[in-house]
Amino acid sequence: MKIVSTGLYAPGEAIDNNELMKLAHIEFDASRTEEKLGIRQRHIAHLRGMDETSADFAEKAAREAIKESGIDPEEIGLFIVASDTPEYISPATSMIVQGRIQGGQRYTGTYDVNASCSSFVAAFNNASALLKADPEIRYACVIGLYNMPAFVREKDVFGYSIFADGAAAFILENTGETDDRYLGGKLLSDGTQWNYVGVYSGGTRQPVTKERLDSGEYGLQLLQRLPGDRNVKLWPEVVDALLKKVSLERNDIDHFLFTQINRSVIHQVMEILGQDLSKTTTVMDRYGYTGSACIPMAFHEAVKEGRIKRGDRVLAVASGAGLAVASSAFIY
Repeated sequence: MKIVSTGLYAPGEAIDNNELMKLAHIEFDASRTEEKLGIRQRHIAHLRGMDETSADFAEKAAREAIKESGIDPEEIGLFIVASDTPEYISPATSMIVQGRIQGGQRYTGTYDVNASCSSFVAAFNNASALLKADPEIRYACVIGLYNMPAFVREKDVFGYSIFADGAAAFILENTGETDDRYLGGKLLSDGTQWNYVGVYSGGTRQPVTKERLDSGEYGLQLLQRLPGDRNVKLWPEVVDALLKKVSLERNDIDHFLFTQINRSVIHQVMEILGQDLSKTTTVMDRYGYTGSACIPMAFHEAVKEGRIKRGDRVLAVASGAGLAVASSAFIY
């Protein structure tokens, strides 16, 4: 496995915290959001009056990555869209993206991965394993996608102040070399924590009905407050478990990437790991919280800024509601 290229897409002009309050008709402490979470601006398509949704974001990120790679789109043998905010419940968003990019029936695999905000790292692990297992797949396109603002209810301060739209894509190549750049991954989950935050209506258990709409039981819902210190305790444990699996030490890693929901938490985790802040990247100041897209978006920006270079060892940890955590170690 080799990461050939990356691409990023965020819809419309950025919306800072002050403009967000006007556009969404909400009030919140912008200074606290900026200082604690690190969120200064974000991109939200519908607040800009844009007729773009999940498949559009995914397609545009994929096209940028394909253009950067210089490959023929027809050579891609696998499309994976990683998201818990799909275009439709069915068919899969990856199918729509494949159809738009390749224009019709091909011997190309498509499927979506929904592991809440850990979706992209889980999908990256899957794609790396598939490339190794199936030599017929030369290139894979893995897209992290987020469109949670489409599910935010009117005047929801929590939803609008944090969540944002965006997508980023990796083009992976099966190089045929024995020196694999994918080092390994590790997953962790606790399904007893399903009832904290999510989109609970629209599936088979809670179909969207007029009564449910009238009562406000739809879209993004925060049922319970998440423990404030959960990721501070969890991420170092996951890092060390993966490092043990791939026979590396903390100082062997050149760059760490974490779910981009809270900058202060990332700083605390880096301190616990004994690592300098120069060895991580945060992008929530530019993009807000983009869930299942935030890890590839942060990676894309780190590469563009020269913070991650060819040959660097990278370790990513993504966690999401459910509880689902996915980690991956690889060489860029």
